[in-house]
Amino acid sequence: MTNNVLRVLINGATGKMGQEAVHAISGESDFIIVEKLNRKANLAKALSDTQAQIAVDFTCASVAYENTKTIIEHHVHPVIGTTGLSLAQIKSLQTLCNEKKLGGIIAPNFSLGAALMMLLAKQAINFFPNCEIIEMHHNNKKDAPSGTALKTVSFMDLKGKEVPIHSVRLPGLVAHQEILFGGHHELLTIRHDTFNRAAFMPGLLLAMRKVMMLEQLLYGLENLILNAKL
Repeated sequence: MTNNVLRVLINGATGKMGQEAVHAISGESDFIIVEKLNRKANLAKALSDTQAQIAVDFTCASVAYENTKTIIEHHVHPVIGTTGLSLAQIKSLQTLCNEKKLGGIIAPNFSLGAALMMLLAKQAINFFPNCEIIEMHHNNKKDAPSGTALKTVSFMDLKGKEVPIHSVRLPGLVAHQEILFGGHHELLTIRHDTFNRAAFMPGLLLAMRKVMMLEQLLYGLENLILNAKL
């Protein structure tokens, strides 16, 4: 192993997203997985024992804040895909990273296509101020509205206007979102569909490489994608 290989801990490795992350990261020569934890494992001890440089977290909303805080306190770069964090919690974690000059990312959605959808929506809202969001996910998803829908709303300059979000939970779906912009005798629809969790992996790998060069905690993959080269 060379000095250029980054040591990665995966928290929530036995879940569906965690398993996909293990598979994707294992195929990359610039990473080595030093620990794969389930949700009940001792995260703090594992971070210390493995000397991990990056910690990927795909656990659940109830422990996401404490997990991320623990990762930062151990001066490990957090790459958080777990949704359910409040904006107040995210700001608190960003302050902690700023104090340590530690790079990391919290991304409700690691899909490159979803990030581009948000960037396009940010432009569209300037011309079509009336919009609504329909987000559709599998029936086992616990949070609603989805983190992606909430992030989309927060990313657009709405000038105090609220955007209705409609949540659909049905078997057979993975992750899908439509942003509908109503105009003068026209409708603009920006839609993104995820058909397999493997779609999140290119964005995850991009984020893992980029956080090593940051000194702050970013919220949303779209903050990286503008200047990214895959």
